[in-house]
Amino acid sequence: MLPSHIAIVMDGNGRWARRRGQPRLFGHRAGVQVARDVVIAARDLGVKVVTLYAFSTENWKRPAEEVQGIFSLLEEFFARGVGELAGSGVKVRVIGDRERLPESVRRVAEEAEEKTRHCTAMTVNVALNYGGRWDLVSAARSLVEDAVHGRIGKQDVTEEAISARLSTAGQPDPDLILRTGGENRLSNFLLWQAAYSEIWVTPKLWPDFTAEDLKSAIRDFETRERRYGSVGTER
Repeated sequence: MLPSHIAIVMDGNGRWARRRGQPRLFGHRAGVQVARDVVIAARDLGVKVVTLYAFSTENWKRPAEEVQGIFSLLEEFFARGVGELAGSGVKVRVIGDRERLPESVRRVAEEAEEKTRHCTAMTVNVALNYGGRWDLVSAARSLVEDAVHGRIGKQDVTEEAISARLSTAGQPDPDLILRTGGENRLSNFLLWQAAYSEIWVTPKLWPDFTAEDLKSAIRDFETRERRYGSVGTER
């Protein structure tokens, strides 16, 4: 069965650039183009949601020059790439804590969301200043606020109530988490939503990732038996 939601940890831009004797930003620029290509390829395959881990809450620890360069590339992605995405029926949704983002990034991100609001072929979540722990804390704060004002009681704190307050509310949890660069960890990405996600890791660095690699990941996913804690078909 085709995964309805694929979440991607786009790792390896810096290593890709370094191997070519280039600054890290060279790799990030190449990675932006790959992200556009992969989103369109996923839409063509029938995937309904793709989530791209573009900038995490931990990425602020990187050199200020690199962070500024990443944001400039993201602005370019939203400003120039939105026309192609809208023309392909792809809705853009930004998830994460927007408060710390530069005002210019927030503006173009909101414009991209508005321009693609009508699109229905696929949704691409761009995770900016996102962290799974931040997502859970935000949901908890929302629950506490509702409880303080008497809108909910203890019995209303359920898995469904938490899911409804996460940044991906209204979307299916990721069926498949794909990570490039060979690392075997989630890196604070969609921690709640990934509870039963299948994970596929490739040593390929993100700028080398192709639509054929995406198809390989999906083919591997389709061979797996998802048991969700049960014994499955083989005992």
